[in-house]
Amino acid sequence: MLSQIPTHLIAGPLGAGKTSLLQNLLAQRPADERWAVLINEFGQLGLDRALLQSSTESGVSMAEIPGGCLCCVNGVPFQVGLGRLLRKARPDRLWIESSGLGHPAELLQQLAREPWQGVLDLQPLLMVVDAGQLASGEPLPDSQQRSLPLAGLLIANRTDLLSAQTLAQLRSTWPQALPCVHAAISWADIPRHPAPAPSAGLTVPAGQPIGQIALLPGQWQRHAQLQQAPYSLAWRVASDQCFSLELLQQWLANLPWQRAKGILHTDQGWKACNLLPGQPITWTDSAWRQDSRLELICADLPDPQQLEQGLRATCRSQ
Repeated sequence: MLSQIPTHLIAGPLGAGKTSLLQNLLAQRPADERWAVLINEFGQLGLDRALLQSSTESGVSMAEIPGGCLCCVNGVPFQVGLGRLLRKARPDRLWIESSGLGHPAELLQQLAREPWQGVLDLQPLLMVVDAGQLASGEPLPDSQQRSLPLAGLLIANRTDLLSAQTLAQLRSTWPQALPCVHAAISWADIPRHPAPAPSAGLTVPAGQPIGQIALLPGQWQRHAQLQQAPYSLAWRVASDQCFSLELLQQWLANLPWQRAKGILHTDQGWKACNLLPGQPITWTDSAWRQDSRLELICADLPDPQQLEQGLRATCRSQ
């Protein structure tokens, strides 16, 4: 029986730093707590889970719901995904990272209803926003803008990129915002509600293990969402395929993406990236070994064949 699991929803626009925030919080997990993480991504690949798992120790269970809208919690993918995760992990605490295109306000309302009422103890909303966007007064996407008043903690990320004058303006206009760099905040900064009295809770039905089928040696898979903007194009590549990091860097630098993130087996080891336009292309070491994954989110309709041809040209194991 599962009952009153403290549940934190992390929201914010695409590229604001939600995954970085979650990585930082997972690193601060108390040793005596089991945590579970449910991730929604705009694309079909479910890459954020791989990015998080590559830097996470045991004690954390993860699942993703890729390629959909997490606010549709009455849908089968959400019900099954969350139910399986809770049954598998039996967590002391649950984190939900919503897509930058999701609807946090509606999601909070739905999670407070059956069948999750009494199972999840909803904590104050965590909202991550780019500090420069917040300081400039530039409006957020409509669904995110509507959620701002609901934020129990407003996190102004990347304040290191602001001038002293702009930072002072941010503090004056948004005194409740918590400034940070690389979404690094302390576990003590997270607002929490006291747990309510226990309720009947939920018995979660059995289900299949969460995960994706392993790729065969040399296998490539392509996933795409090309019906409407923003568009998503992603690849899974078997772990025996090795990419040239230098050629990857050149290829990415010449593409008009809005977001690019991945974990790849390269000639310089396993490397992860989580990139935004206009910022340097940087790589970090990764402990992930299951397969290579890369996802591009684009404002303009991409040519899948042309992009895959370019990506394959960076691979040294063809």
